[in-house]
Amino acid sequence: MTRIALVTGANQGLGYALVEELAARMDPADLVLLTGRDPDRVKAAADRVRGRARVEGRVLDVADTSAIIALAAELGRTDIVVSNAVAPLVPDRPQTEQADEFVAVSNTATHAVLRSFAPTLAPGGRLLVVASSLGTLGHLEPRLHPLFDDVPLESVETAVADWLGAVHDGTAQEKGWPKWVNVPSKVAQVAAVRAVAVSRRADDLAAGRLIAAVCPGLVDTRASRPWFADFSQARSPRQAAAPIVDLALNPLDPSTYGELVRFGKVLPWHDGEPPRRQDELVS
Repeated sequence: MTRIALVTGANQGLGYALVEELAARMDPADLVLLTGRDPDRVKAAADRVRGRARVEGRVLDVADTSAIIALAAELGRTDIVVSNAVAPLVPDRPQTEQADEFVAVSNTATHAVLRSFAPTLAPGGRLLVVASSLGTLGHLEPRLHPLFDDVPLESVETAVADWLGAVHDGTAQEKGWPKWVNVPSKVAQVAAVRAVAVSRRADDLAAGRLIAAVCPGLVDTRASRPWFADFSQARSPRQAAAPIVDLALNPLDPSTYGELVRFGKVLPWHDGEPPRRQDELVS
């Protein structure tokens, strides 16, 4: 039977490397969908991929929740979904000006992918959300932990909306939120994965399915370049893609279900501490 894999935000960087790795390791009858919002860039990227599996480009703007819902309904069944799209942050603009787009892509879209594609996962399927080691709960001040600590997805969405409102009205830092918007966003991504996974765990594990968040580590991409001076320990997109695809294709390790996984190892949910400096914001 043909397996269907889908990667969001796959025109370039890590997303493109994930498509290449999946295409190289899946079977000739399988289909890998490379998605992005610009039709010309999607087509050009899909045409460049060489592998065993078929690769097709599909236009998908993940900021459009209805488009995510429609694509999941159209496909009907999926075997591998990697939610990778991200809106890049730049250091030379106030983060308040970038927060809406960043949250729309990293959080609202993640919620829509989880809601739309988790029910379509075939037996043995994988739904992976690319997040960060900053997504562990300890990276927030303790007073914020109850907003995300093993709560339903609806509560995660409410917390994200309240945080975004505080960013815009200037009260975020006095309420304990970190100044860097990617920290609450990444915690919320992992919390959303945990929220969906808890209600599905027994059935999914019985069917060999995996829902998890993944941390690729620091990856040398156009989006990360403006933020760090030292990339000596960074991974190339291809190097970062390999362990994520391992998780997608290798036999299921039940201990990774609903967790944040980096290089095949689970990062404990309550680990971490609030970052105090920009140079602590490493994936």
